[in-house]
Amino acid sequence: MIKDFIDDTRIENILEQAKNPAPQRVREIITKALELKGLSPEEVAVLLQTEDDELIGMILQTAHKIKEDIYGNRLVLFAPLYIANLCANNCLYCGFRRDNKELNRVALTMEQIAREVQVLEREGHKRLLMLCGEHPTRSSLEYFMEAIETAYSVKTEKGGEIRRINVEIAPLEVAEYKELKKTGIGTVVLFQETYHHETYKTMHPSGPKKDFANRLTAMHRAQEGGVNDVGIGALFGLYDYKYEVMGLLLHALQLEQDCGVGPHTISIPRLEPAFNAPAAITPPHPVSDHDFKKLVAIIRMAVPYTGMILSTRETPEMRDEVFALGISQISAGSRTNPGGYQEDNSDAFRAAQFNLGDTRTLDEVILDITERGHIPSFCTACYRLGRTGKDFMDLAKPGLIQKFCQTNAVFSFKEYLLDYASPATRAAGDKLIRKMIDETFKTRRKKFVMDKLREIEDGRRDAYI
Repeated sequence: MIKDFIDDTRIENILEQAKNPAPQRVREIITKALELKGLSPEEVAVLLQTEDDELIGMILQTAHKIKEDIYGNRLVLFAPLYIANLCANNCLYCGFRRDNKELNRVALTMEQIAREVQVLEREGHKRLLMLCGEHPTRSSLEYFMEAIETAYSVKTEKGGEIRRINVEIAPLEVAEYKELKKTGIGTVVLFQETYHHETYKTMHPSGPKKDFANRLTAMHRAQEGGVNDVGIGALFGLYDYKYEVMGLLLHALQLEQDCGVGPHTISIPRLEPAFNAPAAITPPHPVSDHDFKKLVAIIRMAVPYTGMILSTRETPEMRDEVFALGISQISAGSRTNPGGYQEDNSDAFRAAQFNLGDTRTLDEVILDITERGHIPSFCTACYRLGRTGKDFMDLAKPGLIQKFCQTNAVFSFKEYLLDYASPATRAAGDKLIRKMIDETFKTRRKKFVMDKLREIEDGRRDAYI
């Protein structure tokens, strides 16, 4: 059985020994990062302890290059779907916390979930992250699995459908992960929130989530249960960001050592205000914008082939700045209250998990990122063709996955432009696709892409390679 593998003293010692690093040592590590083989905990600690603005500028530039080399200019889009906010935990940073007696508690029926999905499909979404509070009866695994099946079953006009559902669910046992996988889910995501034991204990005073080790080892059990792709994350602001980055890296390395493959994604949310959640209203260790950009860049350098997810907690301005530093997936048009996509949201904060920093619609986000040169992607090809887990990494590490990802991004984006985009977004998107065809694809691939785009224009949907 996997046991707690986070050693507070070890992390603190590595960070202490890396204080005041020599500039030459920092440059050596930056050069090594460009080899796209990742970094050791000791090397990451040196970058975290770097405070020189010139060197930090080099770190940001290096992360940008690594992101472009591996992921190109694409950004995968998804929407979170909260199905219930009943919770047995009392996490001090969460609006869903059990002791928040003023929260409007909701557990959506299957009919309500179907209507939520209809709204999302009619906006153009193809990928969801489904999540809920942790409650033994009102948010049971059976309820969650039925909700997944319901969401997949919803079809709307213009070929509207959900092609991939990732899930964020409380820790399960191996047999339960096996059952969950049968529903056709993609990545299973679970945040440790904080890797610092004493802070974890303080932030989780009661409820099942009190068990640090059970949560830490859940992604090991998920992989043992046949889930190929898992995602981890930390909630920045609960403890020192340098410590949390080290915890994330050690978690990733442990998964790779024990399971043969590390996390498919790492999420990097910062604490945002939440209704009646004291630690969210006054973060114990607030992370500045400067340090946030730095930690995003360092994670990208440390685990170059792991996807990085940025949520709508951040403002549009901050999201725009960090996209280029390593982000590969983003949420858009989000609601964090159950039923939020189909209801009036004037009082949404009384049912939401946290406040949003980016409240733009999906189309507004797509127009913005398109005009900045990013290609929005709704692609789900790898998961349906078995390019997951170790198979995905075997393609990613030699750079072979890029030929699939860029092409499929263009195809799924073209679908969106034809079926859902506003006139301004369609014009900007068609311009970007033409530019990519001229500058990105070589002659043979160019003809293939153009032929497939004509098929999409003639009505074909869900084209991918």
